[in-house]
Amino acid sequence: MNVSLDLRIEQAPGENGGGEWMRIGDELHREFNERVRALSALVQGWVVYEIMEQFWPQARTDESLPDFMREYGELWTTAPKVLVSRTRHTADHNTRIIGGDDAIGQLATLRAETDGTIGVGGATVATQLLRAGLLDELLLFVHPVVLGSGRPLFDDHDGRVELDLLEQQSFPQGVTMQRYAVVS
Repeated sequence: MNVSLDLRIEQAPGENGGGEWMRIGDELHREFNERVRALSALVQGWVVYEIMEQFWPQARTDESLPDFMREYGELWTTAPKVLVSRTRHTADHNTRIIGGDDAIGQLATLRAETDGTIGVGGATVATQLLRAGLLDELLLFVHPVVLGSGRPLFDDHDGRVELDLLEQQSFPQGVTMQRYAVVS
């Protein structure tokens, strides 16, 4: 997830996990591509999925975009995806939909049956998985800005979560990547 220093994913309603405060350059985007390429599946909440669905399928063949963006479009479009939604019943681009009252149970089954790493996109889904003890790691791309208000990475969480730093890396424009193991 892309976050501010105060762990916000958007400052204003409607930014939907984005905003002008994010500093995503070539090198950082290429890192995103490598991380997605290594995943066995993507789990996305409906907000993240619908944002991605509006742009990335067309981006993969848009010659006006840089090669790393076209590549990400291809990666996102072809990767196995799980959309967590109570309202959508159809989706394209190699996407399966789960929802209802037992979405977390279905995700636990998916996790048990999947070899490799499953990526998660979306604050609501991430919070629910953290509460259920189904997140093994957090991968954060921290942008050098304090937003002060807006949507937090995690919804209200009622317990402490201990983390161990596994990896860190710096990128141009002051962005850092931190990967943590969830200990508790």
